[in-house]
Amino acid sequence: MSRTITILGATGSVGASTLDLVRRNREQWQVGALTAHSRAGELASLAREFGARLAVIADETQFPALKEALAGSGVEAAAGREALCEAAARPADLVMAAIVGCAGLAPVMAAIEQGRTVALANKEALVSAGEVMTAAVERHGARLLPVDSEHNAIFQCLQGGRLDEVRSITLTASGGPLRTWTPAQLDAATPAEAIAHPNWDMGAKISVDSATMFNKGLELIEAHHLFPIPLERIRILVHPQSVIHSMVEYRDGSTLAQLGPSDMRVPIASCLAWPERMETPMPPLDLAAVGELTFFEPDEARFPATALARQAAEAGGAAPAVLNAANEIAVEAFLAGKIAFSRIALSVRSVLEAGNLPPAPRTLDDVLMIDEAARAMARERLEVR
Repeated sequence: MSRTITILGATGSVGASTLDLVRRNREQWQVGALTAHSRAGELASLAREFGARLAVIADETQFPALKEALAGSGVEAAAGREALCEAAARPADLVMAAIVGCAGLAPVMAAIEQGRTVALANKEALVSAGEVMTAAVERHGARLLPVDSEHNAIFQCLQGGRLDEVRSITLTASGGPLRTWTPAQLDAATPAEAIAHPNWDMGAKISVDSATMFNKGLELIEAHHLFPIPLERIRILVHPQSVIHSMVEYRDGSTLAQLGPSDMRVPIASCLAWPERMETPMPPLDLAAVGELTFFEPDEARFPATALARQAAEAGGAAPAVLNAANEIAVEAFLAGKIAFSRIALSVRSVLEAGNLPPAPRTLDDVLMIDEAARAMARERLEVR
């Protein structure tokens, strides 16, 4: 029997990888709803190809273009924030949550509140609203399946094990394209250089996060919510080959690692087929061709993002949401050519250390208010410094 899937963020890299797997297994899936931010033509084309029941464009100015592109198709068209949440709440066996940034928070919560199984590719959901969201998951009987390669690797390594048997979790990081650069070189790095990831094909924002190591800091916070063990037992290790995606060490001294190619279709397939497995187009892993696997401690002097993230995670409350918001604004400024690469972490630190953090969020609206205030502060500090 086929299963129904909703894909939030269908035109992004995770959405495209998900649809590639669905395309290869058409008899197993029925596409219920697809959403996108502003690519109306691409969204309409995908909705037609997969016979989606609903297509939602977040940017309301693109709604006329979406309706025109879907004319005569039988696909329902909608636009705006509320429509995104309505799409996420529709009945579905699996909701792929791949909207980047805090724009994905409300749709993810809408799916959780309906008790859906959510394949979570949106880091910001658990970074900014971790306690709020995990409480909602428990309250509504929803299920979160981690899509990030690192968290999916941990999820796989925990199959058959228990958290109380875990000694530590290790998140691996490629180190990004600027891993060996000097401080002077980092200061002069261009957006094109920062997004040229050696292993993964990702969007610009995520690629910059990889270069700064903020992605690993955000993943540390996310891991703490997905796999609730003490923060001091969640480690980060630089592994340039990106073959081992994460590791779990058990109290008996055994360490389980999940290995695989640097392709998001592998963790996505894990979520689509869970609790079983499915075929993917990936060739077998050739370790002889890889040759060697190397590991390094993070250099937090040149790349302070992981230390800042741990600091925010230990502080708890509003701090992780502030960290995430400030980073998004700083990355946006860097990609626009307004600040140097090295200013990204400095800007985030200045917002985190400004003091007067708001109270811990209790609802999603609280999270969004904290996010908005932190963004405003980050923009102000970038203008005056």
